[in-house]
Amino acid sequence: MERVTSADGTEIAFRQGGVGPAVVLVGGTAADHTDNEPLAAELAAQFTVYNYDRRGRGGSGDTLPYSVEREFEDLAALIAHAGGSACVYGISSGGALVLAAAVAGVPMERLAVYEVPYDMTDGAPERYRAYADRLDALLAEGRRDDAFVAFLREAESTEEDIAAARSVPTWPELTAIAHTLAYDAAMLGDGRPPAGLTDVAVPALIVTGGGAYIDAAAAAIAQRLPHAERHTLEGQPHSVDPTVLAPLLEDFFTR
Repeated sequence: MERVTSADGTEIAFRQGGVGPAVVLVGGTAADHTDNEPLAAELAAQFTVYNYDRRGRGGSGDTLPYSVEREFEDLAALIAHAGGSACVYGISSGGALVLAAAVAGVPMERLAVYEVPYDMTDGAPERYRAYADRLDALLAEGRRDDAFVAFLREAESTEEDIAAARSVPTWPELTAIAHTLAYDAAMLGDGRPPAGLTDVAVPALIVTGGGAYIDAAAAAIAQRLPHAERHTLEGQPHSVDPTVLAPLLEDFFTR
């Protein structure tokens, strides 16, 4: 993997492939660059794709203390490495990072997000704060396994789903990056879209696979962004099929 140095000196690892305008891919919760590798392969025919490990994951460093602003700097460093101009795509909490970075002024030509898990239901800010506090307490005690279980429960996984997840060979790999769950909780803040989206002039594509909860979040994002388009890939799960998503991104990023 190649590396770029972020503003605080942290080394951020990435894979570069393809030829054409730059596109940066931002992964979601409990994921490194490998989750976006199939999408990177689909996009590489038209774009130079920068697929990176967010700090604390994979080959990237993890300078402490963490703050969401450092992740904005990581993304900005990749865009600078790409020549100072790029389209940016983020999935799930990675989409929250993309949106917050756009609010913070990280330069992007266009942005696209898939199923950012904001919660527009009553009482969401209080629940998010309680979840973040719970994560912090578990991680402070070194209880990485329990922290990951707390995340799965927050994501409304059943006890059967959790038991199945704990039985797979990759469970130790997931718990090894459990500390980054707190990073994503911080990125999501109070669980609502950031107010500053109203000032973001970047053209944006807001994509979901359908479902009332996630569609409400997407609608709230689109309502705040001045130049947003909404699109639903009917029947697609949260782990969207890259062969279905890629043509949509290709069309949007080449306008």
